[in-house]
Amino acid sequence: MQQAAIDTLFMTVVAMIFVIIIGFLLGLLLYSLSRNKSPFAKICYSVLSVVSNIFRSIPYIVLIILLMDFSRKLVGTGIGAKAAIPSLIVSAAPFYARLVEIAFREVDSGVLEAADAMGASKIQKIFKVLIPESTPALLSGVTLTTITMIGFTAMAGIIGGGGLGGLAYQEGFSRNNNTVTLVATVLILVIVFIIQFVGDQLVKRSDKR
Repeated sequence: MQQAAIDTLFMTVVAMIFVIIIGFLLGLLLYSLSRNKSPFAKICYSVLSVVSNIFRSIPYIVLIILLMDFSRKLVGTGIGAKAAIPSLIVSAAPFYARLVEIAFREVDSGVLEAADAMGASKIQKIFKVLIPESTPALLSGVTLTTITMIGFTAMAGIIGGGGLGGLAYQEGFSRNNNTVTLVATVLILVIVFIIQFVGDQLVKRSDKR
């Protein structure tokens, strides 16, 4: 049980590091392209938006099967926590990117216009306006994505991804051991509640309104 919990946390933490980085950059790119009026930017935005929507729409249990060979080549194994990480990233990064884009869209346009009037560069607007103004929404998005990721790790366990989901299926469901299933479920809920609590506290502290 302890190793399964460690595997779940390992998958979640490692995948979320990549999801936050990739999702943030992709969300920023989507936001920037949506504000650019040139035909090329509109085409790029449409392509990225469609690709993002496709990967967000594929059920995770299907995606992990589709990416099984890719994961095996990338991490050297098709079984265990390491094998589930690539599919977790591919599934969750577009989801977080949309949350980042929405967070940036909600920044007061007056603040951005003031930054433009003061001659702020694009980099300055990103680090001194967009990110500070949208920090509560970005943190809320990280919390939501992390909790979604916990659900994905449970599904990954069904097809050999390990973790608490794998333990609940292989030791609990397959061997009709309801106690294992119940304990694994409770542990998953505890992890989710802790993540939600920490996320809520961070959002409250960052919200200056």
